Amino acid sequence: MSRLAMIAILAAGAAAASPRIADAAGPEVSQFSLPNGLQVMVIPDHRTPVVTHMVWYKVGSADEQPGKSGIAHFLEHLMFKGTEAHPQGQFSAEVARLGGQENAFTSQDYTAYFQRVAKEHLGTVMGFEADRMTGLKLSDEVVLPERDVVLEERRMRTDNDPGARLSEVLQATTYVNHPYQHPIIGWEHEIKHLNREDALAFYRRFYAPNNALLVVAGDVDPTEVKVLAEKTYGKVARADTPPRARPQEPEPRAHRRVALADPRVAQPSLQRGYLVPSTRTAEPGESEALEVLSHILGGGQTGRLYRALVAEKGLAAGAGAWYQSTAYDATRFVAYASPRPGVSLEELEAAVDAVIAELQEKGVDELELSRAKTRLTADAIYSQDNQATLARIYGAAWATGMSADDVRAWPDRVKAVTADEVKQAARRYLKPERAVTGHLKQAEAPKDPARDAPKKDDRS
Repeated sequence: MSRLAMIAILAAGAAAASPRIADAAGPEVSQFSLPNGLQVMVIPDHRTPVVTHMVWYKVGSADEQPGKSGIAHFLEHLMFKGTEAHPQGQFSAEVARLGGQENAFTSQDYTAYFQRVAKEHLGTVMGFEADRMTGLKLSDEVVLPERDVVLEERRMRTDNDPGARLSEVLQATTYVNHPYQHPIIGWEHEIKHLNREDALAFYRRFYAPNNALLVVAGDVDPTEVKVLAEKTYGKVARADTPPRARPQEPEPRAHRRVALADPRVAQPSLQRGYLVPSTRTAEPGESEALEVLSHILGGGQTGRLYRALVAEKGLAAGAGAWYQSTAYDATRFVAYASPRPGVSLEELEAAVDAVIAELQEKGVDELELSRAKTRLTADAIYSQDNQATLARIYGAAWATGMSADDVRAWPDRVKAVTADEVKQAARRYLKPERAVTGHLKQAEAPKDPARDAPKKDDRS
C-alpha cells in the first residue's frame, strides 16, 4: 500500500471517535463481539441512505504454507464460486439487482470482501456473506479454469511489466526469511500446482468468525447491526484457527543490489528500499517519526528529493519516498527517482544518497517539520469524507494488530514528533546495510537471426 493509503488508514482517527465514546468532530465507532468470536465495528454515517458492509479475515499471503504461494489470493477468487445454499453467481447477481457494488482484495496480512448497498438491503448481504464464510462449494470444473485466470492475471500485471517485475524482485530480496518475500499473487510455478484440496484446506483453516472482523459503515445504528449480525453471522460456528506464527527477519547486515534490463522499459528508474519497523513493531514514536520523514523526503514537490533532484539539479524527471506503516511485521521505507535523458542511474543514486546524508547530518528545520505534520493530519480529516474509506481504515488497522484507540491516537502522536526524532530515525534506519537498491534499465532488443542474416542474391 502507498504512503497516502497508510495515512488514510491510520490518520482517520484525527476526528474519529474511540469505541463507545462519542466525539463531536467525527463518527462514533461502536464495537462488540458475538459469542462465536466475530468482532464487529459499526461506523455511523447518516449523510446518505447507503451502507458499506465489509468482512475482513486475518489471513494474507504471508500466512501461506511454503510451496503454496498465491493460495490466499486464489481463494479470494474462488469465494465467488457459490455455496450449497447459493449457486455460483447468485450472490453477485443479487447485489447487482439491488443496485449495489461488490469486490474483494488480498494483501500480505488480510483478505477482505465488501458490498455497498442501500441500507434496507444490509440484512440480505449479511446473509449471503455469512453463508459463504463456511459454506463454500468447489469442484475441479470451477477451480482449474479460475487457476488459469490467476495465471493470466500474473502474466498481465507482473510478467509483462518490467517495473512490476523489479518491484517483485526488490520485495523478495528485502526479506531473506520472512514470508513477505513472496508476491501476493504467488510465484508462477507454484500457482500452477494449486488445486481444489489446497483451497479448501486454507479456507477451513482460516475462514471462521473467530478470525474475522465485520465492519459496517453508513446509515445504520449499532443496535440494528447487532440484531442482524446475530441473526446471520451468529449462526456460524467458531473454528480452531491457529494464531499467527511467522518466521521473523534477521537484522540486515549487507547492502544488496538488483538490476533488471528490458527492451520495453521506456523510463529507467531507481528504487531504494530500507527494512524498517511497522507501526505495530516500532518502538514508541518511531513509526510516527518515519511517517513524517517520508513526507519530508517525498511529499510531492515540496519534498527534499523532488526539490533537490528535479527542481534544483535537473537530474530527475520525478522523485519521492513512501513508508508502508500498516504491516503486521517489519516493513519497508522506499525512496525512488527517474533520471532525465543523459543522466545515469549511478549518478542519480549518488544524488539520492547525498540528500539523505544531508538530512542525517543536519536534521530538518521547523518549517518543513510543521508542514509535514500539518499535511498528515489534514489528510486524516479528508479521509473521513468517504464511508467506504472509513470501513477500510478500521478494518486494515485491526488486521495489522492495531485497535480503534490506536487509530484515534495516531494524529496526536504525529503532532508530538520532534525534529530530533526525525533525524534519529533517518540515522538509525536509512543505512546502506538495511537497504536493497534496484535499477530498471532499457536493454537492446534481442537480435532476430532470420532478420539480420545476409539476404541471398536472387539474381541469376
